[in-house]
Amino acid sequence: MAREVYERKTEVLLKPLMEERQFELVDVEFVKEAGNWFLRVYIDKPGGITIDDCELISRALSDKLDEEDFIVESYILEVSSPGLGRPLKKEKDFVRSQGQSVEVKLFRPIEKQKEFTGILKSWDKDTVTLEFEEEAVLTIERANIALIRLAFDF
Repeated sequence: MAREVYERKTEVLLKPLMEERQFELVDVEFVKEAGNWFLRVYIDKPGGITIDDCELISRALSDKLDEEDFIVESYILEVSSPGLGRPLKKEKDFVRSQGQSVEVKLFRPIEKQKEFTGILKSWDKDTVTLEFEEEAVLTIERANIALIRLAFDF
């Protein structure tokens, strides 16, 4: 699918920019919302990303995207921090979040429930295991997970 190709090629363009500044590339997504295509880039660094960091990467990436010109659709480029509710997508996200409280939203309910908050105990390519108070454990098929992200208590 073109979307995945765009995301992958954008990641390749971003790699040297990220390494040069010691930033972390959290995610790249090419999505359609309200009739517009968006190329979204989420970056991070220890201590957090600033507006200036986002602007710097946005300008540098925009120039590279113009040179390569591989995206057929017109789109809006957005570069931002992943924010507090950052989804866990890559292996490194799970490693960083192990032992922490996560919020999981499902496509299909388990025992009439589609949302769970628990401690991320373990995971593999097919499942995610949460632990709850009273040492209860729930293993969820990854194919049923719509979203998994760090949980925050406010």
